[in-house]
Amino acid sequence: MIRIAFVLFLLLVSAGLPAQEVRQPNIVIIFADDLGYGDIEGYGAPYSTPNFLALEKEGMKFTSFYAQPQCSPSRAALMTGCYPQRVGIPWVVGPEGPSWTKLTSTIGLNPDEKTLPEILKEVNYTTGIIGKWHLGHHPANLPTRHGFDMYFGLPYSNDMWPPNSSDYPDLPLLENETVIEKNPDQTQLTKRYTERAISFITENKSKPFFLYVAHAMPHVPIYASEKFKGKSGKGLYTDVVQEMDWSTGEIMKTLKKLNIDKNTIFIFTSDNGPWLSYGNHAGSAAHLREGKATTFEGGVRVPFIVRWPGHIQPGSSSHAVAALFDLLPTVADITNGRLSANVIDGKSILPLFLGKSKESPREVHYYFQINELQAVRKGKWKLHFPHGYEHVAQAGINGARGKTEMLTIELSLFDLDNDPAELNNVASSYPEVVDELKLLGSEFRLKMDEQKRKPASLVRD
Repeated sequence: MIRIAFVLFLLLVSAGLPAQEVRQPNIVIIFADDLGYGDIEGYGAPYSTPNFLALEKEGMKFTSFYAQPQCSPSRAALMTGCYPQRVGIPWVVGPEGPSWTKLTSTIGLNPDEKTLPEILKEVNYTTGIIGKWHLGHHPANLPTRHGFDMYFGLPYSNDMWPPNSSDYPDLPLLENETVIEKNPDQTQLTKRYTERAISFITENKSKPFFLYVAHAMPHVPIYASEKFKGKSGKGLYTDVVQEMDWSTGEIMKTLKKLNIDKNTIFIFTSDNGPWLSYGNHAGSAAHLREGKATTFEGGVRVPFIVRWPGHIQPGSSSHAVAALFDLLPTVADITNGRLSANVIDGKSILPLFLGKSKESPREVHYYFQINELQAVRKGKWKLHFPHGYEHVAQAGINGARGKTEMLTIELSLFDLDNDPAELNNVASSYPEVVDELKLLGSEFRLKMDEQKRKPASLVRD
């Protein structure tokens, strides 16, 4: 495909304008944490999120967009263009705390991985991250070592702090690589992140920039500022989501005020489905089955909206399968960036953005939970291999985690076009489809095992 940057070059030259006046598009990615498929207005939320809805009306909505089941794996996919299993981040990383953290507390993203901001730095972008990183908290793993010019935020999840477990250290708020606060007031995080995002955009308005805003919310513990707490009338979770909607609106207002919104690719999505065990402090997967930490659709199918005036048809939608790891090659396609020499899994979805194709560039999508391949999707068909999963037996209330139980699913085939809730196992009726997907899964498992790369593993500071 002829890339957008080259097309712009040709247009400007034909118009008699100098090539140096070509301006690459700015890129803004807003990344929610644990926001479910049904948690914003355009995806069925029973409350108002006017800025997300405006974004949808001005851009393109995806209905089959996939994250990973947990936080760190999704961020690894976004940053590297790979299934997180390929780059050694199949599970949640963070500080040493409770016993389950012992094996991952020294892990971080390998510096040999070429990240999205590193690709953009090579084509003269200024890069900034505000919010949650969660790909390694040791100095050598911080975002400033992986292509970001600036960082302001939490290095991992907001529940990894002493109020949740006395085994955790104080939660650090970082400015680049310096701890500027410990255990910050989380009611102010969304507001502070929004202010920093506005400052970054304003400071870099005259040159191409990449801004990645990775909210702490609505991951538990959830907090809203005084301006939003109690204002929705529908509970704290809705207050929190509406504050994030406000934040998105403020960032968009800034782009419009500076007259750069038409040259900005603006993306909103989430890192996984809702953490259902937290009940009224968790979101909704709408009509989809299960939630976070599962490979059912409710765990990994998330909202995704992209706005790019003049390129993306307003009010359009795509039902093609796409995923977080497709964003890196898509951005490289748009900016003429150079991909890594390493194997990546993502494919450019630029033709979907531009309305030039309705078909996914990836024929098969694979669903991993940690290192287990649990399901395969091809077209409308999704095959679950037999596996265990955590199901909420009794939801918690007001921040308390509920009771869960381990269930198992047998070999099961679902027609996602007609049964997105994955309720009707039709494996016995389509044995040829089952055999095809089983073979695809087996072949991909073997190939992935051969091609896996290692994370950075450090001696504790």
